[in-house]
Amino acid sequence: MDPTAHHFAVTVSDLDRAIAFYRDTLGLEVLSEFAVGGEAFATGVGIDGASAQFAHLEAGDARIELVEYTPEGERAAETELNQPGANHLGLEVDDLDAVYDSLPESVEPIADPQTTESGTRICFIRDPDGTLLELLEL
Repeated sequence: MDPTAHHFAVTVSDLDRAIAFYRDTLGLEVLSEFAVGGEAFATGVGIDGASAQFAHLEAGDARIELVEYTPEGERAAETELNQPGANHLGLEVDDLDAVYDSLPESVEPIADPQTTESGTRICFIRDPDGTLLELLEL
């Protein structure tokens, strides 16, 4: 087996709002938008009667998949990074301070940009559904 990464998925409550955030705030390019439904999909994801709207966005060598499910499940509790099962998306930027300064007021960072012991600069923010995003400058 020789697996390679295809995409990293984020379940969202409002696909249009999520696309606007990832495209307009973070500058990611929308590659495609599509819908999937039917019995095979519902069986495959383990949700009776499920269908979903998808958007794929380009993030350098990675693809981010935004997914809005019908029926919508209950909102997962926000987790702290040190809790098992927690996840986040890491997006490398060239100039973290410029990105930080350009964030709209609606985006509240966890903290101002910080330089870690390894020399990497980091800043965590949340998307409109609360998914953690790490902006980092190497």
